[in-house]
Amino acid sequence: MITFPSRQFSTSLDSVKVKPSSLKPFIDVNSRRRNWNPIPIPFRTIPEPRGQDLDFVSVSHSHLIHSDWDKLNALSTHLTQFRVKHILLKIQKDHVLSLEFFNWVKTQNPTLHSLETHSMILHILTKNQKFKSAESVLRSIIVSGSLELPAKLFDAILYCYRICDSSPRVFDLLFKTYAHTKKFRNATDAFSRMKDYGFLPTVKSCNAYLSSLLDLHRVDIALGFYREMRRFRISPNVYTLNIVIHAFCKSGKLEKALEVLREMGSMGFTPTIVSYNTFIAGYCTKGLMSLAVKLKNSMGKDGVHSNVVTFNTLINGFCKEGKLHEANKVFKEMKALNVAPTTVTYNTLINGYSQTGKSEMSNRLYEEMSKHGVKADILTYNALILGLCKEGKTKKAAYLVKELDKENLVPNASTFSALISGQCVRKNSDRAFQIYKSMVRSGCHPNEHTYNMLISTFCKNEDFDGAAQVLNDMIDRSVVPDSGTLSELHNGLCQCGKNQLAMILCKNLEDRQLIPGGFDKSKTISSKPENEDKTF
Repeated sequence: MITFPSRQFSTSLDSVKVKPSSLKPFIDVNSRRRNWNPIPIPFRTIPEPRGQDLDFVSVSHSHLIHSDWDKLNALSTHLTQFRVKHILLKIQKDHVLSLEFFNWVKTQNPTLHSLETHSMILHILTKNQKFKSAESVLRSIIVSGSLELPAKLFDAILYCYRICDSSPRVFDLLFKTYAHTKKFRNATDAFSRMKDYGFLPTVKSCNAYLSSLLDLHRVDIALGFYREMRRFRISPNVYTLNIVIHAFCKSGKLEKALEVLREMGSMGFTPTIVSYNTFIAGYCTKGLMSLAVKLKNSMGKDGVHSNVVTFNTLINGFCKEGKLHEANKVFKEMKALNVAPTTVTYNTLINGYSQTGKSEMSNRLYEEMSKHGVKADILTYNALILGLCKEGKTKKAAYLVKELDKENLVPNASTFSALISGQCVRKNSDRAFQIYKSMVRSGCHPNEHTYNMLISTFCKNEDFDGAAQVLNDMIDRSVVPDSGTLSELHNGLCQCGKNQLAMILCKNLEDRQLIPGGFDKSKTISSKPENEDKTF
């Protein structure tokens, strides 16, 4: 459990001016945890309302507690930021009324709200554990904020802390909201400043930050933050440790991940199915399938049983290695244990068989899938189409494309790419080019592989003008051609005497900095007449 230093909330009306601490990175080699002397929380006051201001606040308060919004609406033109702040302070014990008033002010005149009034409502809501409402308010500030906002927002929350008799959870909320909104630099700075004043985020908020970092592949920062958590004795939970295992697996440090898995017991945790699945995925990514299977078989000792994710991960690992026999064994084991295969399971196997030119096996799996009521998606059809096209069975592939409409599925770039590959297998460059044009018209963007496949097919059919047209499209889309494909086209153009076109294409590629590494135009084989200009 995380404990926060106890605070005595002064009732003094004296203002204390505290210089905001500078922003520091959270990875502090010389940690101050053992000699942690937090800065006292400043207690700033705002001037008491007098005269007309006092009368206005009192009358408005009366209307609010009696829910007399008509009378309050009549007073709205006389609202000021000063008056709004004092009304909020006066009604802060009623968090529902406070939020209602806060939102009403926003509808009347948004400029009446300041960082101070936003901070007050945040304190009021978090103190009453209305974290979702508080986060909604906080998100609205963060989204509309300037570069200077994070430091000013922290200060505003800090200086309102004591007059609102607040809770440490307000700073935890700030940190967590930055994490949820992927504002990592701001989350880092908030964490650093929180420590200065004796506050630490909850493990749940730390987990949100770690998870968001991994979503954006910021593995090193995530692991650095975990080390900082441990330095400040923020006790991790099993979810934290699963994230750390994932981080180590993601960075290929499987031994480190294994250490965390082994340490779980000494920390009072039992590895969960997520722990094992994460580690199995790490082994599969590295191609260490025997270790992945061994780990899966050892799960039982912790009372953990393989689930659909476990089996899908192993099947995917074996398919990527081209070991379809082993993948099928896992698939059979899965069904024997009454773990129902999902669309992902079937898609992975169908794609695996299609990639190796075994369309019949893919089709059998598709039929089994339909029989068991597992819904096929666009990935299923793309895998089936690709398998047929790899074998040049373009008519059967075209029939499946028609099925898409019946299933309310829309062809995507992979669908078109598979169809183009089928025509290229048949060396039908004209039909391939027609499908390519349909692909572009439908708003799908060909990738480098599709372009190179088209160019190579045109070259094999000695249609170098067609190949040049595709290359020009690549240039327009700033796609770098494959060096081998470009050499093939370059040589073909020069051999048939179209040196000028070859030169123009190379010039266009150079101008757009799209010349691939390894391409050397000086090695072109030319069959031009002796008296022809040989400059390229």
